[in-house]
Amino acid sequence: MLMHNPPHPGEVIKELCLDPLGLTVTAAAKALGVSRKTLSAILNGKAGISPEMAIRLSIAFDTSAESWLTQQAQYELWHAEKHRKDLNVKKLVAA
Repeated sequence: MLMHNPPHPGEVIKELCLDPLGLTVTAAAKALGVSRKTLSAILNGKAGISPEMAIRLSIAFDTSAESWLTQQAQYELWHAEKHRKDLNVKKLVAA
């Protein structure tokens, strides 16, 4: 079952990981081994969580990589489902 309007994982990172630790984007990016631009794009919902970023986040925040990828998948699927009626797909059945 899909979550209703799930947050972008970047919002979760900011609110549950960076803010409680008092981390700046610059400091967090350095700790994650990525550029500030890369992390900023994720935090602002302009980029998604890749498998590699999920692993980086899991190491940095002692979480599971799977949880980050699941959040990303839920976010993308919820938005894709909003356009289900626009897809030109025919149901396939056995003859």
